[in-house]
Amino acid sequence: MILEAAVLTVKPGAQIDFEEAFRQASSIIAAMPGYISHELQRCIETENQYLLLVRWHTLEDHTVGFRQSPEYQTWRSLLHHFYDPFPTVEHYESVLSHARFPQS
Repeated sequence: MILEAAVLTVKPGAQIDFEEAFRQASSIIAAMPGYISHELQRCIETENQYLLLVRWHTLEDHTVGFRQSPEYQTWRSLLHHFYDPFPTVEHYESVLSHARFPQS
């Protein structure tokens, strides 16, 4: 599994519109081959900053399958105009994982 991570800085005052556009765009990415899951986190300290995490089966599922698809153009038209500056996207592979689940 590959984890795509991007810090998204949204133009000040555009957060509500961005979040609505992201809800629309979510169905696009979720339908792509190789997609596993995604989440969008809002930063507590910086009100117009978000963290996007997307899990893919392979790096190519993101860099080729998604980014070179017609669906990516729709994703781009929905979201890219919100960013300032444009985000850097990086990919990670797991080295160690541990989780504690809440007790019922």
